[in-house]
Amino acid sequence: MEAAGRTAIAVLLALAVLCGGAQGRYHHHTAKHTRHNSAHTHAHAPSHSQAPGPSSGSRRHASPPAPPPSSGSGAGGYPTPSDAPAPEPAAGGGGAAAVYDVVKDFGAVGDGVADDTDAIKTAWDTACQDDGDGVVLAASGYSFLVHTTVFTGPCQGTVTIQLDGTMVAPSDPDRWPANSKRNWLVFYNAHGTTLRGAGVIDGKGQKWWELPCKEHKGQGGSSGHGSSCDSPVMLRFFTSNNVTVHGLKIQNSPEFHFRFDSCRGVHVSGLSISSPQTSPNTDGIHIENTQDVLISDVSVFNGDDCVSIGAGTLNVHIENVTCGLGHGISIGSLGKQGTRACVSNVTVRNAVIRHSDNGVRIKTWQGGSGSVSEVSFQDVRMEAVRNPIIIDQYYCLSKSCQNATTAVFVSGVSYAGIRGTYDARSAPIHFGCSDAVPCTNITLADVELLPASGQTVDDPFCWNVYGNAATPTVPPVACLMDGVPGNYADKSSLKCY
Repeated sequence: MEAAGRTAIAVLLALAVLCGGAQGRYHHHTAKHTRHNSAHTHAHAPSHSQAPGPSSGSRRHASPPAPPPSSGSGAGGYPTPSDAPAPEPAAGGGGAAAVYDVVKDFGAVGDGVADDTDAIKTAWDTACQDDGDGVVLAASGYSFLVHTTVFTGPCQGTVTIQLDGTMVAPSDPDRWPANSKRNWLVFYNAHGTTLRGAGVIDGKGQKWWELPCKEHKGQGGSSGHGSSCDSPVMLRFFTSNNVTVHGLKIQNSPEFHFRFDSCRGVHVSGLSISSPQTSPNTDGIHIENTQDVLISDVSVFNGDDCVSIGAGTLNVHIENVTCGLGHGISIGSLGKQGTRACVSNVTVRNAVIRHSDNGVRIKTWQGGSGSVSEVSFQDVRMEAVRNPIIIDQYYCLSKSCQNATTAVFVSGVSYAGIRGTYDARSAPIHFGCSDAVPCTNITLADVELLPASGQTVDDPFCWNVYGNAATPTVPPVACLMDGVPGNYADKSSLKCY
């Protein structure tokens, strides 16, 4: 994991240098701009409380604490971007945020055809270099064409991007730089950043999904990631702490819609994320090497994982999320090519999963190491889901995977209040655990899963899994083994945390 982290950082640094060199004119922009903070900007400028960030004494250094759990509005009432609150007037007494209007102050055209990358990047750079709170405003009624860009910090103050219009990517893969096809919008070291509004971000991914190397569309990543198949992540936050994303409509990403790498203190809420069911590798929100994350009141309808949790993730709370069409909420895949993977303290609560291949899933490759521990799935409603509950420690995307004597240790996973219907093509509960490293302390309570059609209730599948059902379940899970395996003391030492 350390080697992979160094590689990722090197890639992002190289990308930042590349964009800075290729777009060096950003810092020499000659258009007049104005630092608004008078009364007429109040309609656009959020108050300080609307753009949470670290205190002035620690904004560029201290790692923020985990965000508090959301109170939510229940599994049935997920806000859409049209429901998102408008920015409130800034507080008086000299505390108003400065507004940097990308059209009025930096010359953006906003017709969806002209390249507005320069204007938006320069507005960011200007706001970032000024002290205090700044708002980069991309107003409603405009469509901004933006090419691959890195928004680099740390900033002198906190910066909010208020997107009420539409932001679009180039639609033709051939228009992207040959060496910059892995990311579209990157926030690097952008501590305290807020991205919010009632607008739309459109990745224009259709032509990316149709590339010949992606012949296995909709198969959860089986298309591979060779050089000819590089496709951009839509929004990537890298080494950025205390990040807030709220209220936007995100659609049609070429690959992952969001990716949070090596961040701490992430709050994502009120989003609508969508791509067609056949779009490959279009995970809604991916988290890796990141801790203290709150995801709430989000809907994701896409072609891959709704939320995916990768290695190095700690303290994640997911609440009031609706997932559809894709592959559900997944921890993993973990341990590929013998790597060490650590995930702990993950809670999923009050979720709805509809017509997906999977419901709540943990997936690991054979031969890995590390652990998945302290995971709780609570009050999840399934609607015609093919695999509502699944642990798969034999995850493989081909027929050539070999058996191995090591595995990521899965222990301390609870399922409570999991109800609804399943697609009767496969068993509703599947626990396929490693021969060498069994799953332990798996508990179920108040689980009721019925076939979406027909009368047959399929028996659960268990392999080398230890745990118990605290209450009667439907279907009955009689295949769990009591107690712990004989070599449990040795396996418990595998836990990362």
